[in-house]
Formats: sequence, C-alpha cells, structure tokens
Amino acid sequence: MLEAIPMSNSRTVQTRLVAPPDTNYMNTIFGGKVLAYIDEIAAIISMKHSKMETVTASFDSVDFFSPIRAGEIMELEGIVSATGRTSMEVYIRVSSLNIQTKERKLTTESFVTMVAIDADGKPQAVPPVFPESEEEKRLFESGPLRRAHRKEKRNMPHSFFL
Repeated sequence: MLEAIPMSNSRTVQTRLVAPPDTNYMNTIFGGKVLAYIDEIAAIISMKHSKMETVTASFDSVDFFSPIRAGEIMELEGIVSATGRTSMEVYIRVSSLNIQTKERKLTTESFVTMVAIDADGKPQAVPPVFPESEEEKRLFESGPLRRAHRKEKRNMPHSFFL
C-alpha cells in the first residue's frame, strides 16, 4: 500500500479576472466557463497528488450560489478530499472578489472524481490522504457518504427514456 499524504499537499489556488468575453448577456460569467476552470484545476490537483496523468471520471456535484460579474476577480481553490484505489475526490470552492466594494462571496462548490492513469490509459493506484485542519477533517469524514452516493448513482439506469 502506498504511504498516505497530507491533503494540504494537493492544495491549489488559481486566480482569474472575469473579462467581458467570459460573460453572458447578464454580464455574469458563463456557467460552462466556470465548469471548464473547475475541470482544469481538478486535473492539476489530482496530478499533484498522484504524480501521474489523470482523467475526469465525473462531476459529482456542482452548486452555483451566486454570479460572478465582469471585472470581478474569481478565485478557485481545491484539494484532494478523499481517495479510492485509483480515484481521487477533488473538492473545489470558487469565490469572487469585487475590487470596488471589497466584497468576497462564495459562488460555486464542486466535487469532481479524477482517476490516475498510466501511458496506456489504465487506472493506477494512488496514495491515500489524511486531514490536518478542521476543514480538511470535515471533508475527509464526509467522504464515505459521498462515495456511497456516487456508487448508488452508477447503479441507476443511464437513461430515463429506456
């Protein structure tokens, strides 16, 4: 078995300026753009943890809480919150910062499952994680419940039109 690694080793932060081309007719960032940024940071986080290439297995949850407007700063922060044999659950929090008002808001939270792969695309074992901070402990301890929910979803029919 691989040696456990602190969750904090995978912590990654990305900062972006939301520009007009990133926004819709309401002057807020496109949801799909936020999803692309979440997918990108999830890949970086999982590669840092596994020291291997990784692929996205699923977007387990994405919750949008508030919009990000053009001219605001968007910050994505994430961490490997739990691991399976070859998979990593990555937690990502997105926040916005309005430079004029100094207001900071939580805008999005997401859990993404990433899988480590070798050069042939075959899944590879990843090291387990362990929490250190209180926030990490909450994420880590609630991981088995989220994993059970993912397994339950996999056993559902793939199409409701069957």
